[in-house]
Amino acid sequence: MKIDPQSSADLSAQIAKAIRDAIIGGEMIVDERLPSETELCDQFDVSRSTVREALKRLAAQNLIRTQRGATGGAFVRRLSYDEAQAQHVTTSTLLLSMNAVDFETACEARFALERACAPLSAERRTPDNLATMRAEIHRQGQPGLSDERFCDSDVAFHRALVDGAGNPVLSYQLAGAVEAMQPLMNMITFTQRNRDQIIALHTQIADALDAQDGAKADIVLSQLSDYTLTLGRQAMEARANRAKS
Repeated sequence: MKIDPQSSADLSAQIAKAIRDAIIGGEMIVDERLPSETELCDQFDVSRSTVREALKRLAAQNLIRTQRGATGGAFVRRLSYDEAQAQHVTTSTLLLSMNAVDFETACEARFALERACAPLSAERRTPDNLATMRAEIHRQGQPGLSDERFCDSDVAFHRALVDGAGNPVLSYQLAGAVEAMQPLMNMITFTQRNRDQIIALHTQIADALDAQDGAKADIVLSQLSDYTLTLGRQAMEARANRAKS
């Protein structure tokens, strides 16, 4: 592991990157103890405060854990899919909002990824996945349910569909598509959506997965995508008309 003392980049950031690269590259394995602070100071020829700042950066990325006592120190941490997924959603949400991704691009990406997941979900979905989807459909039909709660339920429904594929890598990747894009999609479709039509499409998707009919689930997801795009266009037109008046 090396750094460039002549570089303008912060030394603690360079050290953190060097250790991170060693972990990702397999040079350091899960539960392996990092060199002590003194050893890292000597290795990189930096102060203890610089090393500690580098370790803080790694801890913030959930790449290391610290342990006290005689056998303590900093260790390579095993990152769970759930933890990685939460970070992925946050990063994706920021990326979409900061780069002003347009509605149609976000919608296209989300449903393309979700439709790719549908055949696996039809084949592997569990009773729990189906029960979650049915429960969210029931929730969506409750009188007095706020727009915010309806949107939360919509996310939970689609998460159950994705998780039904039984593939944690897909669930991780699609979390960014389903959850991170949801605020953008909600902002556009909030006032336009017909709940009864959404619920009807959700019910058809759940029925298709229950029957292990991946092709049918794909068709209904395509219909939901088309409907969502239509809502977005209507909302943008209404916004443009209000701006003119």
